[in-house]
Amino acid sequence: MFSSPSPGLLGNAPQFARAYRQIAVQTGVDSASPHQLVTLLFDGFLESLAHAKGAIAGGRIEDKCQAIGRAARIVEEGLRAGLDRRAGGRLAQDLHDLYGWVCLRLTQANLRNDPRLLDECRQLMQPLRDAWVAIGPGPHPVAGH
Repeated sequence: MFSSPSPGLLGNAPQFARAYRQIAVQTGVDSASPHQLVTLLFDGFLESLAHAKGAIAGGRIEDKCQAIGRAARIVEEGLRAGLDRRAGGRLAQDLHDLYGWVCLRLTQANLRNDPRLLDECRQLMQPLRDAWVAIGPGPHPVAGH
């Protein structure tokens, strides 16, 4: 009664995998609390660093540039832009400065193909991510370990 669809009708497996990831990410974002959104930013940052390190090790310059660019955008357009330096006082200013430093080090890592600078960025941001998760509701796995 039902026949298998032709291969051309459904596309290929990599297309489905990409679409699934996009849908899953969008669904996660749509249903996330503000606290969870910040956690997603931290996790995306750490994931991008891992991709960049792998790309450097594999000599994949374009992939490295894309991964570092994504990490920098997460810090600059997500974490740093979300700070309220007036209401947040000294802590918000310190985070603003730290995020600026991390973006500088990401740029230097990109220019120099230096995975040690990516490690430095991870070491600066991982404790913030872990502390953020610790103050939030519900259990969360620890990324980057």
